[in-house]
Amino acid sequence: MPQNYDHVWQAYLATLPANHPHHQATYEAWGFGDSPEMADELGQLVLAGTKTATASWFREYEADGEPIPPVGDLSLILDGRDAPLCLIETTEITIKPMNQVDAQFAYDEGEGDRTVAWWMAAHERFFRRQCEQRGWVFSPGQLVVFERFKVIYRV
Repeated sequence: MPQNYDHVWQAYLATLPANHPHHQATYEAWGFGDSPEMADELGQLVLAGTKTATASWFREYEADGEPIPPVGDLSLILDGRDAPLCLIETTEITIKPMNQVDAQFAYDEGEGDRTVAWWMAAHERFFRRQCEQRGWVFSPGQLVVFERFKVIYRV
């Protein structure tokens, strides 16, 4: 059963002027990665300001009929126990092949040693798991949604 995070959303809205556009906005609640441990680790990197970017497999959006998050998209980030950590706002979306990740994006994603080599190895493992679960063939030339974000509220 999905949790209700309205108390967090209302606490955030209370910090804003009455005419702020987020009063008419909505959000999605989710955690990073594919395990509670990964959600905890990556959520803490976001809170620390180390992680300001994330990458997702483009094909999953298509398969799930989900839209690519637009700039301005709001997300409530959860830890591995579905406890709220913070709200983030998408600031940039770029779609390109995985193997075209650049050094700045790898650094901004904030994981491992923050190099392209580390990013490629870790994301290949992660995306291979996603492909295997869906019966897809992995290729580093497939499209990835490269997303940058900023923390706008801490719980």
